[in-house]
Amino acid sequence: MKSAAASPDIGRAPPPSDADDRRAALARMRPETLGRIEKAVLSLFSQRDFHEVSLLDVAKAANVSLQTIYKYFGSKEVLVYAMLDVMLGRLAERMIDHLQGIDDARERLRKTCWVTLDYMDKHPAVMLLLFTAVPVSRHRHIRVYESPELMGAFLGVFKDGQARGVLNNQVSHKVLLDVFMGIVGRVVLMHIVRGEQQPLVAQFDALFGILWRAMSMPDERPAG
Repeated sequence: MKSAAASPDIGRAPPPSDADDRRAALARMRPETLGRIEKAVLSLFSQRDFHEVSLLDVAKAANVSLQTIYKYFGSKEVLVYAMLDVMLGRLAERMIDHLQGIDDARERLRKTCWVTLDYMDKHPAVMLLLFTAVPVSRHRHIRVYESPELMGAFLGVFKDGQARGVLNNQVSHKVLLDVFMGIVGRVVLMHIVRGEQQPLVAQFDALFGILWRAMSMPDERPAG
């Protein structure tokens, strides 16, 4: 192992300056190295406050040189954004895969909700990292939030549901996305904070019923 305490060489090329460049650079990193960095980021930032973790801490935990961290990321903030981009990118892939071949608007929303909750149940450290290490004002720096694949999948579900008269069309499809993320995000965060042991998908039907009533047109809601 190279010395984690080594300072980055003066004169080296600067780290990638935007999200697309970082993705391209990370694609060239050895998968096992990227895996160790991801594991270190999740472990350190989910157990300690953001300001308490240094790049040196990450380098040591990942068993890589500090030079490597600087080369690919340059700062702690960029490191977190890049790792979240990698992790949430997997959610994007699952979402797109699971929505293939589903035409019914309600079932598309139901599947979207299930995939999201299932991912969050299985990756609570990712959710803690997202909710506690990154201020909401900085979420735009996580490239996956601008991903045409993921956002297209989410927004496509809402736009289609509105067009069919199933989902509330008195607000924009972007507001429906905010409602979805607001409800699901809060439920997941508090589930983790409270240390609940039962997975959220075990309550899926009840949770989806709440979400459906919040987002559907009045005449699509069950009576009573």
